[in-house]
Amino acid sequence: MADMKNSELIFIPSPGIGHLVSALEFAKRIIDHDSRISFTVLCIKFPFTPFSDSYIKSVLASQPRIRFVDLPEVDPPSPELLKSPEYFIYVFMESLIPHVKSTIQNILRTADSNLVVGLVLDFFCMSMVDVGKELGLPSYLFLTTNAGFLGTVLSLQKRQIDGEFSDSGPDLLIPGFSNPVPPKVFPNALFSKEGGYFAYYKLAQNFTETKGIVVNSFSELEQYAIDDILKDEKVPPVYTVGPVIELKGQPNPNLDQAQHEKIMKWLDDQPPSSVVFLCFGSMGSLSPSQTRELAKGLKNSGVRFLWAMRSPPTKDNADRTLTEGFLESTHDNGMICGWAPQVEVLAHKSIVGFVSHCGWNSIMESLWFGVPILTWPIYAEQQLNAFRMVKEFGLAVEMRLDYRSDGDLVLADEIERGITQLMDRDSEVHKKVQEMKEKARKAVSSGGSSFISTGRLIEDFICRNSS
Repeated sequence: MADMKNSELIFIPSPGIGHLVSALEFAKRIIDHDSRISFTVLCIKFPFTPFSDSYIKSVLASQPRIRFVDLPEVDPPSPELLKSPEYFIYVFMESLIPHVKSTIQNILRTADSNLVVGLVLDFFCMSMVDVGKELGLPSYLFLTTNAGFLGTVLSLQKRQIDGEFSDSGPDLLIPGFSNPVPPKVFPNALFSKEGGYFAYYKLAQNFTETKGIVVNSFSELEQYAIDDILKDEKVPPVYTVGPVIELKGQPNPNLDQAQHEKIMKWLDDQPPSSVVFLCFGSMGSLSPSQTRELAKGLKNSGVRFLWAMRSPPTKDNADRTLTEGFLESTHDNGMICGWAPQVEVLAHKSIVGFVSHCGWNSIMESLWFGVPILTWPIYAEQQLNAFRMVKEFGLAVEMRLDYRSDGDLVLADEIERGITQLMDRDSEVHKKVQEMKEKARKAVSSGGSSFISTGRLIEDFICRNSS
């Protein structure tokens, strides 16, 4: 058997902050489980990825068994390809393949006593499976989202390369789902004739070429989905290792200490379980008209709220950005900020609910802290996540499952009703979320399902590659 003292994995994560945080937290989880393993992370410089450099620096300072190697910078694809962000990323990653190969070859030549045992690839880096094959290294997929998304992408292998979906099509039976799935909750890319569907289709072809698929979830939440997916003998082993979350929160240069203290002081001054937190992720934003409807709904609900906005209003434009007199009328029970320390906010005793874009990292954090979600998906696979949380798990309050930023408005009355429902602490959703909180924490504890799954994954890393 290989000497585990020097076993090394080469990790290629996508550079988006949501992907990067999960990837590096997963690497730290593996190291915590067995400190004889180390990681070399190939860093990709990519447009539109704020804050990733500051996060990488924080990891470098705290974890000596993770090192970073910068890949050469390449010119981004034509802006014309941004009609489909997924295709833009796919083309960009394809252009990096020669640099990835030469960088890994250099690592293998200079790895003295280290035994490189495999590649760990993000979803958008799946084209690099062929690099692993060429260099004799097995590849593993690290999926930053859930088993339902995995089943959806795997199902593309039975379709045509030009088989884009229609949001008005019939509900479909998808591996990993107990309910028929309406296409209108599929990721944006699957409707795209501008290359998004093509990108997902091509990436999906590499899933079954991996030696294992690692999912940021836990069996108590998704065992049915995983068992259903594994009925297909072509699918490699699936390892649930979650929740994988950054409990210290993501460093952000836009959040200065004074603002941080102001937010936490305001929360400290609120009664327990009284505040609704609204946040739509690092890339999520609402149209001006939708923002005004949300402001009306919040105002009419009368609830205490902390609203994180990418571009918070100033005193000069608040009446136009929100509604006239909104700041004055909500001064005593609400706070609007820019970036908020989401993990610390969700952990706070004053928080009772979370109006969320349903990004998977945010969902994992909400379950970890036992804070129910009111679903407001915006992009990527968030609609699918919202569908699973409401229809499959019963762990979220439904406002919209199929909201798209270019679609219909969610009106103030609907927002008010959703927030009022979210505030009901005696509801079945609140009870289920509290139960899942305990299961999530138990899963990653010694002897828990994710702890055991992580151990099996480490065995696979080592034993499969030492024969």
